[in-house]
Amino acid sequence: MMRSLYAGVSGLKNHQVRMDVIGNNISNVNTHGFKTERVTFQDMISQELQGASEPKENIGGTNPKQVGLGSLIAAIDKIMTQGSLQTTGKTTDLAISGEGFFIVKDGDKSFYTRAGAFNIDKNGNYVNPANGLRVQGWNARLDDDGNKFINSSGSIEDVVIPMYSKEPAKATRNVDFQSNLNSAVPAVPIDATEEDIKRFINDPDPRQRRGHVTSINVYDEQGNTRQLGVEFYKMRDNVWKMRFNLAESSQLSVDVAGTGGENTTVPGNQELEVSFTPDGKIIAVSDGVDSQTTGKLQAKISFRLEGNPSTQTFNLNLGEAGLVGGITQFSSDFTTKAVKQDGYAMGYMESFSIDNTGTVTGVFSNGVRQPLARVAMATFTNPMGLNKEGDTMFSFSMNSGEANIGEAGGQGRGKINAGLLEMSNVDLSDQFTDMIVTQRGFQANSRTIVTSDQMIQEVLGLKR
Repeated sequence: MMRSLYAGVSGLKNHQVRMDVIGNNISNVNTHGFKTERVTFQDMISQELQGASEPKENIGGTNPKQVGLGSLIAAIDKIMTQGSLQTTGKTTDLAISGEGFFIVKDGDKSFYTRAGAFNIDKNGNYVNPANGLRVQGWNARLDDDGNKFINSSGSIEDVVIPMYSKEPAKATRNVDFQSNLNSAVPAVPIDATEEDIKRFINDPDPRQRRGHVTSINVYDEQGNTRQLGVEFYKMRDNVWKMRFNLAESSQLSVDVAGTGGENTTVPGNQELEVSFTPDGKIIAVSDGVDSQTTGKLQAKISFRLEGNPSTQTFNLNLGEAGLVGGITQFSSDFTTKAVKQDGYAMGYMESFSIDNTGTVTGVFSNGVRQPLARVAMATFTNPMGLNKEGDTMFSFSMNSGEANIGEAGGQGRGKINAGLLEMSNVDLSDQFTDMIVTQRGFQANSRTIVTSDQMIQEVLGLKR
């Protein structure tokens, strides 16, 4: 009877713990990133009344006689299934679709969370505003050419989003040409004067025009715009001349670094010859000394500005030999133009966006978009083995495995969704059903205690 009494007590205690877990689940039904838990039971050690015996020649074997001494809590498991995603429209809110955790730090101590209700503090740190812990990732760096890049294989650090910061001016380094020169126009006569060439290029009658004029704004080191003008005219079949001018500049020179001659800038040279195959593909570019006939066909423009003794340069990218990605020569209207240059004036960061790899891209007032940082993610071999630390955060345990840190979308890590939050994965219908079962289990165990007590009372009454 005492065994049944204590078995009932263990059942009461265990069902109370189960009810505590259910209550915590229901309490956090609207907690972002919360993961529901469940309690599983197992039987306690059993007392052996009689051991098993093996069969004999004249009698069979007998099974052991054991009486169980109650129940134990086998485990309180975290159910790490995906919660539904709720749209918030707030740029700094993040949700993970798939496996993984955000990483936040308090000094040198790392925590892991699925709750992505983040914000930016006054210093530009990307933080959890509830506790000030800083979101971890990789900030952008400058390469040797002054371009920003993010090294996701480096050590993680506090993510910084510098709102309203300055983006310094960048001088143009590359100008890309594309489109078409009309092969149907006649060549400019060999004995044509400079005035004749101007007339042929700018003739108002398209039927008489034998060339094309285009321009693009490029930037100097201080972010000032300079108009780069280019005149095209046909010298002979499949060969065109390009002539350059750059507003408010001096000592403009165009140079081709080839293998056919000395790699020396021709002083004052402002012209290039561009050659095509009969089927319209660019095959060569020459400055009169050097030429290129293979690979990417480029020329370099050098110039100086008044009051600035240093020489500035940028590359003209005309296309790849034998291909049609750059300048072509087909029997179609002139469309040749410089379509792209990589310089810009100074600007201020006005807004930002976060893509599904966690990359934070800043949008500046000068129209430039620059990568600023990338949010890191961590996965674990056994995420259910993590320790709960409060504030919807987890920490490493001896059975969780080490954190596998990297960018979103790779090596089993899920994708990041900006402007959304992950809801709790608590299912209220399951919790209320489990509550009923738990209540009945608690009630049944209490009956075991009451009945055992009544039986003890009967034994005590035997002496009367």
